[in-house]
Amino acid sequence: MASFLPMTLQLRFPFLHLAPKVMLVRSLLIIALLISSLALTIHDEPSAVIRINLLGYRPNSPKIAVWGSLTAQTVTSFQLIDEQTNQDVKQLPVGQAFGEYGPFRQTYRLDFSAIQKPGRYYLRTSDGTRSPGFRIDEDVYKGAADFCLRYMRQQRSGFNPFLNDSCHTHDGYSLYGPMPDSTHIDVVGGWHDASDYLQYVTTSANATYHLLAALRDFPSAFGDTYQTNGLEGKNGQPDVLDEARWGLDWLLKMHPTDDWLFNQLGDDRDHSAMRIPKLDSLYGKGYERPVYFATGQPQGMFKYKNRATGVASTAGKVSSALALGYQLLRTRQPDYVDQSYVARLRKRAQSAYKLGLQKPGNCQTAPGRAPYFYEEDNYIDDMELATVEQLNVAGTTGKQALTQQKTALDFARKEPVTPWMLNDTARHYQWYPFVNIGHAELAKKLTGANRKTVTDFYKSGIETIWQRARQNAFYRGVPFIWCSNNLTTSFATQCFWYRQLTNDNQYAALEQANFDWLFGCNPWGTSFVYGLPAQEDTPSDPHSAFTHLKNYPIDGGLVDGPVRGSIYSKLIGITLHEPDEYAAFQSNVAVYHDDYGDYSTNEPTMDGTASLVYLLAAKQAERLSPTRSVSLPKKINRPVKKLTSSKATDPKSSYVKGAKIRGDTTARRFALVFTGDEFADGGPTIARTLRKYNVRASFFLTGRFLRNPAFAPIIRQLVREGHYIGPHSDQHLLYCDWTKRDSLLVSHEQFTADLTANYVALSRVGRQRSDAKLFLPPYEWYNDSIAAWTKAEGVQLINYTPGTLSHADYTTPQDGNYRSSATILKSIRTYEQQKPAGLNGFILLMHIGTAPNRTDKLYDHLDELLIELQQKSYRLVCVDEL
Repeated sequence: MASFLPMTLQLRFPFLHLAPKVMLVRSLLIIALLISSLALTIHDEPSAVIRINLLGYRPNSPKIAVWGSLTAQTVTSFQLIDEQTNQDVKQLPVGQAFGEYGPFRQTYRLDFSAIQKPGRYYLRTSDGTRSPGFRIDEDVYKGAADFCLRYMRQQRSGFNPFLNDSCHTHDGYSLYGPMPDSTHIDVVGGWHDASDYLQYVTTSANATYHLLAALRDFPSAFGDTYQTNGLEGKNGQPDVLDEARWGLDWLLKMHPTDDWLFNQLGDDRDHSAMRIPKLDSLYGKGYERPVYFATGQPQGMFKYKNRATGVASTAGKVSSALALGYQLLRTRQPDYVDQSYVARLRKRAQSAYKLGLQKPGNCQTAPGRAPYFYEEDNYIDDMELATVEQLNVAGTTGKQALTQQKTALDFARKEPVTPWMLNDTARHYQWYPFVNIGHAELAKKLTGANRKTVTDFYKSGIETIWQRARQNAFYRGVPFIWCSNNLTTSFATQCFWYRQLTNDNQYAALEQANFDWLFGCNPWGTSFVYGLPAQEDTPSDPHSAFTHLKNYPIDGGLVDGPVRGSIYSKLIGITLHEPDEYAAFQSNVAVYHDDYGDYSTNEPTMDGTASLVYLLAAKQAERLSPTRSVSLPKKINRPVKKLTSSKATDPKSSYVKGAKIRGDTTARRFALVFTGDEFADGGPTIARTLRKYNVRASFFLTGRFLRNPAFAPIIRQLVREGHYIGPHSDQHLLYCDWTKRDSLLVSHEQFTADLTANYVALSRVGRQRSDAKLFLPPYEWYNDSIAAWTKAEGVQLINYTPGTLSHADYTTPQDGNYRSSATILKSIRTYEQQKPAGLNGFILLMHIGTAPNRTDKLYDHLDELLIELQQKSYRLVCVDEL
């Protein structure tokens, strides 16, 4: 976040030129008015308030409000009330008192997580305090991520679709580069960083990656309402991809050759005046702005210099964003993106990565006339992520992939916890980005102990924040430094990734508290996102030229957020232009103003908003599991009536707990089934072998597999060649406990939503529900409740036939249960020799891909296996033919 220069004393105190007597009278009058205003403020302010998430709550999510009192009063209970009828729905105890926090002398957490029925409600405590109204519904976050994209479009430089006009069309002239200074370099485009018009590669690359990752992970969260240029109109592509392409285009301009990398456009001379972004002439060379080359050495054109030590922090971010862009765009239609552009993304992703390896260290932004700049002091996290993304771009396998994974793991071990979590203060953007994305992407590639090592890094950081957060009712452990909302968004995302990677829900309430904080469950009771939700308390007077000069709405912009009182008190040039509506809720703990004059807490930022786009997409798309900290109705975990084999379906097949596990044992035919989620390395080999023998197999694929652009070619081939394609869940959820099989880990609603999402992904590759009425559960693990829920969806649950070790082809030498291909093949041959049935009706399960550290791939032996079984007169059929 970069801010405008302070106002002069003359502007701040226009009566300084008056005579002393006049000044005295004027001063006494002002003091009297201030006292009167303060008295009115105190009189009008309620003694207690209830703070909630103004966006609302999902039925299965933790639902917490916070009651806070400006006096020492207490409460004993609260009621959930239907807003439409004013009828009590439930009375609940308030639980433990958390005591003082910020302006409050007493606080309680009001937990109503047990209420899952959709509707509009409000809360009322035993002292009569009433909360704002709120919704409980599955779709409370629907469209929120798309809404925040409005701010990203408004931040565009070059052609700005909000203004329907262009700006900064002459950028720029070079500084510090290998070319002569003032050489013209075409770097028109990108996003303005905040309310100023500076442009930084480090924040732009991070924003671009978050937008691309949101599309990759949660495509259902985005619509198609805008064109690539940002103007209204459909173009057949998600709007988030259009916005990410704007970032990719600019990053390519800032890294135009193998060894040229620019780091920023403009400097703080930008801050000399407020203006709508037209053509600037502030830098002494017509309308051009300076573009700073990334040298890895300290820079600064005037009195102040940064402390840069290398290039890797910027190069790593650029490489990661371009690599992910390559993965998502290479399968798009030719009329949307040409292959030469895709090839450039790949080439520049690799060259940026090479620059990061050649010039390790931190690349900071260059100050101008003021001593303020982005003081990034870490690069390890950026190179960790870039290394993982290089695996995806290069498509390496075997020993080469293992070597690259080891490199990424070495980076991860050097910075296990993002440093701001271990400190209570930080310099501006000192450790950036605020979440280590590399840990999440690396963990997806690993198994066993190595995977746990990386997820434990996340856990360590979360636990550090939790030890602070557990002491107060808001569960607030993120420090109140500049851009605290950006940190909050990133921390909630880290909690989300940890939960998804481990199925450990112990921090779900902490994750939700950080999300709730952004949308109203904070001492001020305001959402920190402009215009979201509509008709509620959100920023209305942000530090922005758009709103201040033209009253333009900056929909979707996430403002910086509260800062510590000690930080606020030392800031220069802050002048509030209106009475402080939150005066009663300011404290030394934290200060926030919805006032144009407060550049420290109320300025929106582009990169923070992009990070929030990812988090909102995650919240919209996921289906939550019950958490340890949430008391759920008993019916959620109550098994439904069991299905019996006699009522299941055809009498010639075998069933276990409602799932078909084998077909007719009198017919000499079997089904070869492959499941897929994270890996697809065996796809080409498997498809080639099946085509060689002119046979069909069955593939059960997760939504994550189906949406992975790297897997698109093999998916298209399997569909084209007539193989059976069916669902394997969307997010590869674990449905029930490994040891207590009857103990469900998901609700009926979660199960249904996840299965539906899987079918949506299938429909995009040409397979409708009517074509795929067999469902193979994730982890091949289920119980009779899952079978019943599947049946209620009009789908038949199936599973592999027990007796062989084919399903163990995913195990690795590092695992305690490793099975070699020779051992697996022996188990198949041994079972086949059993009389009288052998492999008749058998469902033989393998995986379409396995982790790189399993180099002994079972699919490499598929050819010999099929030869043997054909010689024994077995016929391979799709599983729906059994």
